[in-house]
Amino acid sequence: MSAQVEDESRSRVPRPGGPVRRRRLPRSASVPKIIGGAAAVIGLLDVVSAVFPAFRHARMHALAEVFPGAVSSLAAATSVVSGILLLMLAHALKRGKQRAWWATVSLLPVAAASQLIYRHSIFGAVVSLALMGVLVHHRRQFTALSDPRTRWRAAANFAGLSSFAFVLGLVITSAHPASERGNPGFTDRCWHVLYGLFGFEGPVHYTSERVGDVVGYSLGGLGLLIACSTAFLLLRPARPVAELSAGDENRLRALLARHGARDSLGHFALRRDKSVVFSASGKAAICYRVVSGVALASGDPIGDVEAWPGAIERFTELARAHAWLPAVVGCSETGGEVWTRETDLDALELGDEAIVDTARFTLEGRAMRNVRQMVKRIERSGYVCRVRRVRELSEAEKQRVRLAADAWRGTDTERGFSMALGRFGEEADGDCVVVTAHKEREEGAPHPELGDLRAVLHFVPWGADGMSLELMRRDRAADPGLNELLIVAALQQAPGLGVVRVSLNFAMFRSALARGERIGAGPVLRGWRGLLVFMSRWFQIESLYKFNAKFQPEWVPRFLIFPNSRDLPRIGFAIMQAEGFVTLSLPLPEALQRFLPGRAGRLAHHKPCGYAAETPSAPATPDPRTKSVVA
Repeated sequence: MSAQVEDESRSRVPRPGGPVRRRRLPRSASVPKIIGGAAAVIGLLDVVSAVFPAFRHARMHALAEVFPGAVSSLAAATSVVSGILLLMLAHALKRGKQRAWWATVSLLPVAAASQLIYRHSIFGAVVSLALMGVLVHHRRQFTALSDPRTRWRAAANFAGLSSFAFVLGLVITSAHPASERGNPGFTDRCWHVLYGLFGFEGPVHYTSERVGDVVGYSLGGLGLLIACSTAFLLLRPARPVAELSAGDENRLRALLARHGARDSLGHFALRRDKSVVFSASGKAAICYRVVSGVALASGDPIGDVEAWPGAIERFTELARAHAWLPAVVGCSETGGEVWTRETDLDALELGDEAIVDTARFTLEGRAMRNVRQMVKRIERSGYVCRVRRVRELSEAEKQRVRLAADAWRGTDTERGFSMALGRFGEEADGDCVVVTAHKEREEGAPHPELGDLRAVLHFVPWGADGMSLELMRRDRAADPGLNELLIVAALQQAPGLGVVRVSLNFAMFRSALARGERIGAGPVLRGWRGLLVFMSRWFQIESLYKFNAKFQPEWVPRFLIFPNSRDLPRIGFAIMQAEGFVTLSLPLPEALQRFLPGRAGRLAHHKPCGYAAETPSAPATPDPRTKSVVA
């Protein structure tokens, strides 16, 4: 059935009759990269020259008599602050950000003056002014708009810059010679830095008033920089990042109602931590999230395949306007053909999706012997499965499933982006299918509030006659083989729900694992397979493939769309952030998370549930950790 849908989709893809106009995607120009690197070097030199007195040019000391000591000390503090600002702006300059250009052009004359007044370096001043001239000459290459942001960046700026300023302040106080009263201890230096950041004189005394002024002005400048930058980020208008509005969600649901059978990942576009861009006709849409400067879309575009090029054009224009790196994770072969034909992006086979035809599924035969024996054994242990639509559950049962999904999660953070919905039990998601396993708990067993619930599967709709696995979790104390029982129950009872095809987990690099273990595989393929097996110690790559293979599925390839091979590490890191495998921000208490964009309304109903499965409890029945493209 899936092959038939794929063939129909491919037949409807508009074929060009002549030369194809490929939409150029944002390629990082060489000039912004060079200027960004130069700004970082100049900023570093400014900081080093102001922090370490020995860095100054020895032959220019005679010019120090021309300037009063206070002016020179103030120039030292200016050199520190301007250097830090240039370091902060360097990355934005590499991406061609317009606001970074304005800030740098305004800052470079100050940096040049500080180089001349404090370091007495004509060469340093000339370099700063030359860089400003290059910026002015190439100003047309700095047109990228600012990234979406929230006021939470003010708190992150305050914490990060305060830590950096404190460490740098310790270096400054230690680099300048103290008075003959004795070498101050580490505690005195720390207090001197803290006082200095607030503009007060600390307990450390230096050999001369000029040296003390240099340290004092430098610390005061750092404190002023922290205060001004935090106030700016706090007071500027906030634009919430990646939040699906109710109107956009309704439009997406209408598109899925007409074209949802095309892609098993279509329903995951309804995650509310994604943004959406529609084609000019409104017949197609692309959902995405910006992660570390990467505009990350997942699956195929939603809607009529003939309108996909219009949505792709809007998406690429948006990425170009903000200097984002466009990428698509987990698209189908049809989607990959359209993306690569309409743009200058490239495609890489990422893995395979396991799809089972419920009409052909059976436990009979030698190939299913292991699953059959495991299912019968776990049934004899007293487990009972129930397969229902979510709308058939009572509110108490929904809440019990939410609590179970949270209690049995194998990690501290929710995982999932491309193949996870992030919620459970809402009225709009009543067509979802939930499979639960029940068995009476022993006295004193953990989680008594869950009753006899021992495992949960959650499927989202895939058109009118399909469903796609979103959540798989079970009690860690339950018997091995419970996940196999749940999947078998879902496949056997799916026809009664009108479901003829079921999408199971995604197997990362499945073809490499399958071909690498065959007889006659070459040394390169065997080596690649060996590396994947080794990586499976941390990411369940091999076990996930073998678990899916038990059900004799049809393997459908999924692809990664990317601009250039050199961008793959950056895109891979963004994918791991989006999927929840890498967390750069500090975890916040639940009380504070309620004030994050898009969370207040949803937390009033329930806790979010992403797709994640627990750590395998037995080697014989490896359970999938996640249905994300990062296994």
